[in-house]
Amino acid sequence: MDLLIAGAGPAGLATALHAARAGLDVAVWEQRAGTVDKACGEGLMPGAVTALAALGVHPPGHDLRGIRYVAGPHRVDADFRAGPGRGVRRTALHTALREVALAAGVRVEQRTVRRVEQDDDGVVVDGTRTGHLAAADGLHSPIRRALGLHRPHRAHLRHGLRRHYSLAPWSDYVEVHWARDAEVYVTPVADDLVSVAVLTTARRPYDDHLAAFPALQERLAGVGTAGPVRGAGPLRQAASARTAGRVLLVGDAAGYVDALTGEGIALALAQASAAVRAVVSGDLTAYEREWWRITRRYRWLTRALLGATRTPPVRAALVPAAQRLPWLFAATVDALAHPART
Repeated sequence: MDLLIAGAGPAGLATALHAARAGLDVAVWEQRAGTVDKACGEGLMPGAVTALAALGVHPPGHDLRGIRYVAGPHRVDADFRAGPGRGVRRTALHTALREVALAAGVRVEQRTVRRVEQDDDGVVVDGTRTGHLAAADGLHSPIRRALGLHRPHRAHLRHGLRRHYSLAPWSDYVEVHWARDAEVYVTPVADDLVSVAVLTTARRPYDDHLAAFPALQERLAGVGTAGPVRGAGPLRQAASARTAGRVLLVGDAAGYVDALTGEGIALALAQASAAVRAVVSGDLTAYEREWWRITRRYRWLTRALLGATRTPPVRAALVPAAQRLPWLFAATVDALAHPART
């Protein structure tokens, strides 16, 4: 086998698809059975929609016109300039990726990676030899930790909570509602379903967080929910490097700042392509360089926004300022729409 991938989330399956297209013998191991769900905002930026289409993946969902920031009476909109994004249920995205990967000849097995050993010729994973291993095993990547690449981060830890509501979307925008201690991301994901996700440093129940957004809470009052509240975090994860020998970290496993700017899937898809190019070329150091290039804008903008909005006066002034400077807000949204562009 040329490449074994740990994790069948979007990063892992996209890596598998790129590998299959490059003529590599590839398999994916995923410890969970069936369709994999995860707490996330479920909005695909236009760049992610384009990257998925290039892989032959067209998940069902709801087209997104742009991003809207809301804080009390203040609101400001910015349309995507290069075509729509798409709100997609995480399960629908996983199903679409998995079907295309299987059709491309990728083997997907329900197995857990427990032991990784390396030598000059390859990697041995639980007794199975492969040329390279791609760890796409998520935010809390056990492989990242096992390889000694994990860098702890304890300050300002943010978590996410998500619930679906059974109602028709009232907007074609991703709405980001701002309050003192949290943001809520409202994403239409189908003609009769809306995803409502909370990001915050405060550890409270989901409904308690919604109470900080009275207008949104009133709109959702009495509306049926579709599924349980799902959580994820801490979101901030860091790695000292993206490679160790013949192992590459891809997607959230490679390091993550925050979901504030909604670029996770687009970045994971770009990393998947870069990882396979490095494996094919035999130069894994190229992947480290590409990872820094791909994530540069995301890291800079996300850290800047997080740092600024930790201060209550700045946080309170953010949406009014965007309302007064719509050209700046539009330019920022355009940058987010294609985060992997140089």
